[in-house]
Amino acid sequence: MTPEADITRTATPAAGAPTPEPAPDRTPSVVQRALRALLTQRIVLLAALLVIVVVWMSVLGAGGYLTGAYDADYLSGALVDAVPLCLLALGELIVIVSGRGGIDLSIGSIVSLTGMIFGFAYGRWGWSLFLSIVLAVVVGGLLGAVNGLMVAYLRFPALIATLASYYAYKSLALVVTNASPISDQRVGDLYSITRSVEIPVVGSQLPNVPLGIFTFLIPTVVVVWLLAARTTFGRRLFAIGTNDVAAEWSGLDVRRTRFLAYVLAGVIAGLVAVYISGQFASARPDAGTSGNGLALPAITVAVLGGVAITGGIGRVAGVVLATLLITWLNAGILLAFTGNDGTQFQLLALGVVLIFAALLNGLTTRRFGGSR
Repeated sequence: MTPEADITRTATPAAGAPTPEPAPDRTPSVVQRALRALLTQRIVLLAALLVIVVVWMSVLGAGGYLTGAYDADYLSGALVDAVPLCLLALGELIVIVSGRGGIDLSIGSIVSLTGMIFGFAYGRWGWSLFLSIVLAVVVGGLLGAVNGLMVAYLRFPALIATLASYYAYKSLALVVTNASPISDQRVGDLYSITRSVEIPVVGSQLPNVPLGIFTFLIPTVVVVWLLAARTTFGRRLFAIGTNDVAAEWSGLDVRRTRFLAYVLAGVIAGLVAVYISGQFASARPDAGTSGNGLALPAITVAVLGGVAITGGIGRVAGVVLATLLITWLNAGILLAFTGNDGTQFQLLALGVVLIFAALLNGLTTRRFGGSR
């Protein structure tokens, strides 16, 4: 008998034998894959929530339930508030990813104090705009370095260290000008940096976009992404945030890397100080601390964007999408309520979003290994 015949004979079931059942198809359905992506991929979830918020608010606006039009022009104009929020959230991303309970509660007061120094340099000392911006960035970095020194080298808990510097920087911002804003003509003219401009080439078909998107936000997003994803510093940052003991045994300078994380957060806060001065047409000593301040919303956006509060996990794209979600949700809430009610409901929404993000982080960590 030939081998071919033998193969055929053994492959053919005996007469009368039951035909074996085909193996069940265990390929996940489209719905299952979509659900898993929503739970494990923060980018997918944020994109879905963003679409839901925009569609929902648009429907409410079309039905006359809002006090104004929730349209493309309104959404584009709201981006003027997204610039400082996203920048500070990126600063928090760098700090939180560094691990060891990393957080910067002082980032809003750094904005206030740096803004006052910028106001002095540009508005009263007659410095050029370029040198004044450089000064703001350097001062912001130095104030961040104080935090980094306490956390990385002196081993203070980040919560305590940055809370202490929050009060210190806040009081200094009020003392240096006797709690008065700097509203000189040159500083007032900076309002032009927050104006809306037409997008080149396709601008006639789209709403105008705040200039700060191109001059402040996009360059910073690109730089932070490159630092985090394409440099040795970024790899070290995520390594010490995941396990600083293992990183130190691997020969990484844990303290220096964590110190630089706080310096970078301060540098970003210095840029925000310049932008806020233009947005308010004055350098205000409470620019980053008035009301609920800028730090807590920035931390909320970072956590919502997928930054693990335990360190070692975070993506720039998630922070950007979370910023858009919070900005456009807040914009819709302002149209849904009159007077100061809108502001109060914004705070409620921010708290709900933070709880939701924390619960989601816990769920994905337990069921799917913490995928972001």
